[in-house]
Amino acid sequence: MLEDKDKTMKKLYTLAVSSTIVIALSGCASGLSTPSKAKSVMDIDTKTACSIEKNGLENVLALAKKYNPIAVKHKVEFMRFGVSTTKYIKGVDTALKTNSKTVSVIGKKKKVQKFDINYATERACRFAISALKQEKEAQSTWRLAVPGDGFKY
Repeated sequence: MLEDKDKTMKKLYTLAVSSTIVIALSGCASGLSTPSKAKSVMDIDTKTACSIEKNGLENVLALAKKYNPIAVKHKVEFMRFGVSTTKYIKGVDTALKTNSKTVSVIGKKKKVQKFDINYATERACRFAISALKQEKEAQSTWRLAVPGDGFKY
């Protein structure tokens, strides 16, 4: 009889302690889960985030400057026709300093390419974010590129 009371008390004690811990942790965790801090690269919609009409030129350029160094560090920086995302960002910076409406970048075969400043900024933003998105996506889908793995010929 005494043993049954001890088991019941242990269960009540365990239940009380565990519920206290759950309540305490749920209160702490609710303060940490702000949407801006918890957002990953995969959650970013490049169409809206890199829209100059919605966000402005400086904000879109800041977004490209934020994500491109990460892509460079991971060695997945985009390069289109010999023009890297870093060149687009530098070109837009110099165009903003000189109040120019066009961005000049040197591409493949040392050919100078001219772009509208809005187009170059949007392109730099999209390339910076897309490189990281594709890197993250490739971690789970790389098996699809292996011949004979999962496919029947």
